[in-house]
Amino acid sequence: MTERERRRVAGWLLVCAALVFAMVLVGGVTRLTRSGLSIVEWQPLVGALPPLSQADWEALFARYRETPEFRLVNFQMTLEGFKSIFWWEYLHRLLGRAIGFVFMLPYLWFLLRGRLERPLAWKLAGIFLLGVLQGAMGWIMVQSGLVEDPKVDPVRLSAHLGI
Repeated sequence: MTERERRRVAGWLLVCAALVFAMVLVGGVTRLTRSGLSIVEWQPLVGALPPLSQADWEALFARYRETPEFRLVNFQMTLEGFKSIFWWEYLHRLLGRAIGFVFMLPYLWFLLRGRLERPLAWKLAGIFLLGVLQGAMGWIMVQSGLVEDPKVDPVRLSAHLGI
């Protein structure tokens, strides 16, 4: 691999690291604003689109109103209040999807063109799998808060952050 190719790979990995840093920040805001339980379904593919109409917003808010989080904590929340917490969780999930694409597409491009040395390619594949596990653990964590006691399990929260 030439020095120029190494710099391209390094640049791509730095962008990925910056996105992960942004994800930690957005995740922290999501946690502090108690926004993490606002999206009550895990739709890794079709969930990338936000509500596009008033009817979509009302349907999402109706699902949220069925949760213990709404009934016990946010029972006075209006649709406008719901939108404010929804956007943090939505951004958190959208950023996770973006990180997956920003990582995987260049990874495949570099890999198929022989720009990654074998040991590095295997390590990066492992990192991608950890990212997938991170997303799954995020949903497992959210599910733990959609029960009668609307608090996420601290062990699952720690695992989500730790991965």
